[in-house]
Amino acid sequence: QVQLVESGGGLVQAGGSLRLSCAASGRTINMYYVGWFRQAPGKEREFVAAINWSGSIRGPADSVKGRFTISRANAKNMVFLQMNSLKPEDTAVYYCAASPTNWSTQPGLYTYWGQGTQVTVSS
Repeated sequence: QVQLVESGGGLVQAGGSLRLSCAASGRTINMYYVGWFRQAPGKEREFVAAINWSGSIRGPADSVKGRFTISRANAKNMVFLQMNSLKPEDTAVYYCAASPTNWSTQPGLYTYWGQGTQVTVSS
């Protein structure tokens, strides 16, 4: 199985940028589809974007389209989420997740999850 650790979150002003990283260990990440999800307080976990082993992308979600970009570096066993033009409504805990079989928008179909990294965008 694979272990995932997110990093790169923090506090940023509206309009700023952050780059989240998802580091995999245990198994090579290019065996998995990897998705980014986020969960704001009191809300359900929502799909942000997903990427397959070759770099093909699903998404991103309409709410982040044109601002967020998912990418991966298989040689480094990592997946990234570049977030630009951040808005207060992007405030959430961001999670990366991996699945050996699919790149769904549904969080329940991902097998492995990181612990999450907090992103807070101030107005």
